[in-house]
Amino acid sequence: MKQNNYNGALQQPVGSGFNATSTASDVMEGIDLTGKIAIVTGGYTGIGLETTKTLVEAGATVVVPARSIDKARENLRGIAQVEIEEMDLMDPDSIDAFAEKFLASGRPLHLLINNAGIMFVPLRRNSRGIESQLATNYLAPFQLTSRLWGALKKAAGARVVNVSSQGHQFAPFNFEDPNFENSEYQTLQAYGQSKTALNLFSLELDNRAKASGVRAYAVHPGNIWGTELTREAPLEILQQFGFYDDKGNVVPEVIASLKTIPQGTATTIWCATSPLLANIGGVYCEDADVAELALGQGFSTGVKPYALDEAAAKRLWELTGERFGISFDMA
Repeated sequence: MKQNNYNGALQQPVGSGFNATSTASDVMEGIDLTGKIAIVTGGYTGIGLETTKTLVEAGATVVVPARSIDKARENLRGIAQVEIEEMDLMDPDSIDAFAEKFLASGRPLHLLINNAGIMFVPLRRNSRGIESQLATNYLAPFQLTSRLWGALKKAAGARVVNVSSQGHQFAPFNFEDPNFENSEYQTLQAYGQSKTALNLFSLELDNRAKASGVRAYAVHPGNIWGTELTREAPLEILQQFGFYDDKGNVVPEVIASLKTIPQGTATTIWCATSPLLANIGGVYCEDADVAELALGQGFSTGVKPYALDEAAAKRLWELTGERFGISFDMA
């Protein structure tokens, strides 16, 4: 029996019975999360909000770290068993403060869903000079997971779900210049490498963490309309993907072909709860099942082999500590 997903060894559908049209509530049917504790980053907008609602309906208590407390309170009003705490993924000190407060509560953490992310933004850097998509989409989940490690272990059976993207196919991870210090910034390339990094992190984390009862997964939610993810995307990029025509008008038939938010949330929920994944981790999932390898050229369904490469995953783990100063102590 294969023990890890290095180089895609486990990367094949498991026959979940779900598909691209399945919703979060479809996937959650019959699953009871009473007494479970979850953290959902970005859990107050888009698929993050739908994730929070679905977990609460199944009985979980959900902690939602938020950069905008007022917005989170407004969007989560009336939802029971939700705790809102302050955290900014672009601020490493804020991540540490949030994690320390949660650890001080003494509670186990059964589900960590690294959902929040940014996409197609202009060049920005955080306080440590790190490009914003790399900082938000990869380094922040790595740091948050590492700081919450004690609570994940305490759960004696936890899952980390990293919301990645088909957009990882825009670019492999650039080990030579990941921070665009010696090359011209390209927003698609920056987004792609940040999601490739998240896939590699999920792969390596699962292999290192499974002995402590923690499993990790990377998720492609699907192409979804109606979230805030593309709010800063240049019009020409949205036109490139066919969402807008050459006059800047939305193309209705393209929008109609995309997933709804409940459908886009399904794979996150499946990875967080499915019994079929009890002994499988480190896999990239889409349409509420384990995805296939994308072996052809160009953009397609599935996961590119470079995003599951064993050597790259180990190298990135070390680089994250050495180059970006974020260590992960599993002792």
